[in-house]
Amino acid sequence: MVTSSFLVPRVESLSSSGIQSIPKEYIRPQEELTSIRDVFEDEKKVEGPQVPTIDLKEMESEDKVVREKCREELVKAAKEWGVMHLVNHGIPDDLIDRVKKAGKAFFDLPIEEKEKHANDQASGNVQGYGSKLANNASGQLEWEDYFFHLIFPEDKRDISIWPRTPSDYTEVTSEYARQLRSLATKILSVLSLGLGLEEGRLEKEVGGLEELLLQMKINYYPKCPQPDLALGVEAHSDISALTFILHNMVPGLQLLYEGKWITAKCVPNSIIMHIGDTIEILSNGKYKSIIHRGLVNKEKVRISWAVFCEPPKEKIILKPLAETVTEAEPPLFPPRTFAQHIEHKLFRKTQDSLLPRKAN
Repeated sequence: MVTSSFLVPRVESLSSSGIQSIPKEYIRPQEELTSIRDVFEDEKKVEGPQVPTIDLKEMESEDKVVREKCREELVKAAKEWGVMHLVNHGIPDDLIDRVKKAGKAFFDLPIEEKEKHANDQASGNVQGYGSKLANNASGQLEWEDYFFHLIFPEDKRDISIWPRTPSDYTEVTSEYARQLRSLATKILSVLSLGLGLEEGRLEKEVGGLEELLLQMKINYYPKCPQPDLALGVEAHSDISALTFILHNMVPGLQLLYEGKWITAKCVPNSIIMHIGDTIEILSNGKYKSIIHRGLVNKEKVRISWAVFCEPPKEKIILKPLAETVTEAEPPLFPPRTFAQHIEHKLFRKTQDSLLPRKAN
């Protein structure tokens, strides 16, 4: 369905119009501005905490000691950070390159062409090409456009809204989805064992092969004339079970770690993985769903490919698993469906935006 681009201004249009000052809707509140720094300078820093890099090459090694060490490192990163760079993840570099080329080719199309794939958020149709609408009381906007679509399971996809250009978009995105789904199973197995559960337990709890949905969001962050005033994505934690992210090697991702914003390095041939709220809830907070945000810059367009692995909205009750709860560690989260969890987060966000703002 095509919506009018007059109703939804695209950030790309603003960026390419030559404006020197960004519209006020994109300017962050004062208490956020104090923490927004130059992302390129920040990425070069070597001192202080760094997002862990986990080498998955030995995850299924024949050697038990080697295998256990690899799994322990992943579990440790999930508990301490909730985010990590995965290297030697088993998905071929050439496939990842093709996924990135296909997504970039779509965003390189004229805006009028992209508008043919526009979503219609007002009617609840979120799949397709879009930009954030002001959905909170502060009317705050983010400096990004995006393309959002369900990519797995294959029988639940709506290929009719997928980009026709480039011609290999569907082929490469589908193959990437299949391989990422296999990687998700391996990660969930390790996380299950890390909680002392049977290997397949977390996979089952989030819906298994039939019900776990993989939703891809290609985030397109145009150059911003005032990057110190805006954010590509505001601070949030992911609602997913796991999120896997590719990017075009332009820095921007920041993690709130021990009260400070840490800029993630650009690690070649890696996939960034976040633990989402769903796994944090099931593990009773043992695995962390970290708050993160996206910075923008005035020199380079940044593109990221985020795939959210989400449980079905109504079929599963999300609550801490019995094995993760003790008298000393009571449940930290009430039982909710995934849909109720989303509602709860939106409600809390709306409430927060109505509160008077305090400077830090």
